[in-house]
Amino acid sequence: MRIGIAADHGGFELKNRLAEELRRANYEVADFGAYAFVPGDDYPDFVVPLAEAVARGDVGRGIALCGSGIGAGIAANKICGVRAGAVHDHFTARQGVEDDAMNVICIGGRTVGPSVAWDLVQTFLSAQFSGAERHQRRVAKVAALEHAPAAVH
Repeated sequence: MRIGIAADHGGFELKNRLAEELRRANYEVADFGAYAFVPGDDYPDFVVPLAEAVARGDVGRGIALCGSGIGAGIAANKICGVRAGAVHDHFTARQGVEDDAMNVICIGGRTVGPSVAWDLVQTFLSAQFSGAERHQRRVAKVAALEHAPAAVH
């Protein structure tokens, strides 16, 4: 499987470590940056191209990192076809894929250590969508929102 990875300054060091681990585990890695540590860079500049690659199918799954994992997830979820979630435990790394067809895992470089992050990535990559009718129905409802007009309150 080809895996995409991206990070801003908050996840830069962790991105490089995870990319190294992925290559050692024989994954092909597409690195969407950042390619240098720049304290003032912006996560959308790296996460959006990653998310677009996931949506196109250029990479099988994506790993998006920022300081908390939250901003990366918000940016990734703006791309049609992406189902991203901020993950900090094994249950959500697995369940997000099995039940919700999560295709981008978002991790905080300032909240999750490298060993735990690698465990989470392995859990995410080994999980498969269950295909259960109730999960397909829910994922379809979420996908329909990508084409719905915005509600005005």
